[in-house]
Amino acid sequence: MRSYLPLLIASTLALGTSVSAENWPHWRGQGNTGSSTETGLPQQWSDSENIAWKTRLAGLGVSSPVVWGDRVFVTSQAGTGASRVGPRLGQGNESNPAERSLSGAGGTRDQTLRFLVEAFDRVSGRRLWTHTTAAEGDVPAVHDKHNLASASPATDGERVYAVFGSGQVVALDVNGKPVWARHLGKDFGAFSINWGNGSYPIVHGNTIVLVCYHGDASYLLALDSRTGKQIWKTDRPGGVISYSTPLVVPTPAGNELVVNSSVGVEAYELASGKPLWHYDEPNQYPIPVAMHHDGVIYVSRGYRSGPYVALRPGGRGDISKTNVLWHVPTGAPYISSLVYYEGLLYMAGDVGVITCVDARTGERVWRERLGSVYTASPVAADGKIYFASESGETLVLKAGRTAQVLARNSIDGRVLASPAIAGGRLFIRTDDHVIAVGK
Repeated sequence: MRSYLPLLIASTLALGTSVSAENWPHWRGQGNTGSSTETGLPQQWSDSENIAWKTRLAGLGVSSPVVWGDRVFVTSQAGTGASRVGPRLGQGNESNPAERSLSGAGGTRDQTLRFLVEAFDRVSGRRLWTHTTAAEGDVPAVHDKHNLASASPATDGERVYAVFGSGQVVALDVNGKPVWARHLGKDFGAFSINWGNGSYPIVHGNTIVLVCYHGDASYLLALDSRTGKQIWKTDRPGGVISYSTPLVVPTPAGNELVVNSSVGVEAYELASGKPLWHYDEPNQYPIPVAMHHDGVIYVSRGYRSGPYVALRPGGRGDISKTNVLWHVPTGAPYISSLVYYEGLLYMAGDVGVITCVDARTGERVWRERLGSVYTASPVAADGKIYFASESGETLVLKAGRTAQVLARNSIDGRVLASPAIAGGRLFIRTDDHVIAVGK
């Protein structure tokens, strides 16, 4: 029997209203902020302590888990895809030359290459179902620290949506039954971006939106979440790229769709894809995702020690002189996104540097070198900020204007995915496992 409650919660979250819920429907959680209203979350754990369950995945990957109700959904890749060695975040003593490739041996594609969506019971970790999609057509080589299943899934409580680096998109019901499928690589041109696609789908009402900024074929695409049919498509000039994911921002004039791209920060009308405003600031690797809180958009632009900025939505045309609240030219992470919590922004740098910034002014509150390399984005809840490092250690800080380490918790496995928060637990994804931390 279908309940109207999940749809009510999804609609409320899409409008940016804070509700008390145990769902983590996107990579950045409810409202795409990276924070949660949950309390009683774990502070200390290890491989043998405070672990509710640990379940091996059927494939490999770096996508984050998403949670709705009693189910946890994860994507992976099985089989070998082409990969190539790319730059590492860790430098000097922080580098790890022994890292394994998540795409395979680095050669040509394995003909058994396939993409997986798996569902697990949130309480026990029992695998409920696995859906397999065979890779079709030409697939690009990607950075060997991720693969063609790097984009996290998204759910609205009725369907689960996943996009893969070949351009294949699938929509499944929560029991794993296929609803519809598309191959954007065949429809609009190959998914060909320097280090591989990482942008995941955003769900808003009956619309899902995908950023497909891939140089030769760059476009923003809205599909009907029920059928997969195109609602609108906005083409971008050749050479415009993005590894980021769009953000829906409510304004009095309507919902805006905000994208971090190689030419700057852009906004489009969600209903039609019509361009609204732009903040021009070229950037070679726009990876982090924007977030919105209380009428302000916060976004770090990506690349090594890149800029970060606070923007006011609702502008038109070039907003560089009208809607910029503050701008810091350097110091933000290469890959991981910001998290907002109780008036402060937190970010995890590439070489173990954690920074806390006043969200109102952009002024630095504190900065500490606490070690490790962070690809995953931080998450926040229950008065704590969680930073999951590549080594498998999660640094737990007390939220506030003083840097205070509450715990350092290590597990066996590399962690490139951001944690999810739901039902009093943290869900941490290693290369090949999902781990539920908590009671």
